[in-house]
Formats: sequence, C-alpha cells, structure tokens
Amino acid sequence: MLLLALDTATPAVTVALHDGTDVVASSAQVDARRHGELLLPAVDRLLAGAGLRLDAVTGIVVGVGPGPYTGLRVGLMTADTFGLALGVPVHGLCTLDGLAYASGLRRPFVVATDARRKEVYWARYADSRTRLSDPAVDRPADIADEVAGLPAVGAGALLYPDAFPDAHEPEHVSAAALAGLAAERLAAGEELPAPRPMYLRRPDAQVPKNYKVVTPK
Repeated sequence: MLLLALDTATPAVTVALHDGTDVVASSAQVDARRHGELLLPAVDRLLAGAGLRLDAVTGIVVGVGPGPYTGLRVGLMTADTFGLALGVPVHGLCTLDGLAYASGLRRPFVVATDARRKEVYWARYADSRTRLSDPAVDRPADIADEVAGLPAVGAGALLYPDAFPDAHEPEHVSAAALAGLAAERLAAGEELPAPRPMYLRRPDAQVPKNYKVVTPK
C-alpha cells in the first residue's frame, strides 16, 4: 500500500505519503490564497524526496472539508484527476476528523476550524477517532453553551477564545493524520466515504437577483 493524502480545506496545503504502516513523508504550507499554485509542486517534491514515482501510489486520500469553496475544490479535483490517471481508488475523509485524529485526545472535545464571516466549522468528538455530531457551521457565540467545558482544537478554536477557552493545537489539518486515519480504517475493513465536497453553505459568488437574460433578436 502507498497512499497519497492531500487536503486544501483549510489555509494549509498539506500532502503526505503513507505505506500502510507509517508516514513515509509529509509537507505543509500555510497560504489561504495559493492552494492551486502550491499543491502540485508539493506533491512533486514529496515524491522526489521519498525517491518514488507517482505510479507507485495505490490509493488517494483527500480531505472533503468542510471548507471554503475555492480552496476545497482544488484538492478534490486534484485527487479525482490522480485517481483517474492512475486507475486507483480515491477516498474522502472529513477534514475535521483529520484534526481530531492528530490531537490524540482520549476524552470528549471539539474541533473547530475558521469558516470566515466570524463563523466556525465544528463538530464534537468522544475521542480522537470517534465523531459524535455532524459537521456544522455556526457563530462561536451561538454554540458557546453547547461546547462549554470541552477542550477544543483547530484554528477556529484558537481564533475565538471566549467561546473556546481551552483551545489547543493542531491549528490546521495534516495530510499525515488523514493518511494515518485512512490506513487504520482500511486495515480494519471499513469502507471510506466517496470524495464529495462538504461545503455546508452556498459559495460567495452567486447570480444576482432579478437578473435579466438578454438574447439577440
């Protein structure tokens, strides 16, 4: 097994290789505006540094969000393209699950990432491998009572200390964590989700209201 994992659902452009037992190599660059520019060069550098070719990859793992529309689709489209070109399966994993797995926490906690617009993408966990709630998007103040007393990880938690007073790293998701979680679940015989985006809200760009279609006479 050689899994290529990638995620662009947060400001981090993160890539990793996993051989089914351990992480072979990983990298991450934080730049919310350059996902499209950074992802493919990162994959090339990672493979070259590990002395491997792309055709050695036997499966793709991609973070499906939740995340902003533009950044998220870069990773998903790249993963789909690799899968088609190589003829290998493409697996999706919730980005919040990757953050939870990386935390290593063994008690109830919350993962929260920055959703912009003064909101967070978030979910509750029983431990680092067990999600208790579907991902949601809310203003931190609106969920403060619901998450009170729980430790939290992720950029959203670090950004809003009033709602998440017990906030910890990791700040952004790691492809190494996604790959490790995927390898663990595949080894257990679990079927991983399809690589479908988890947007949770409409994109910023929309057709204006009362838009008039003008056709030539």
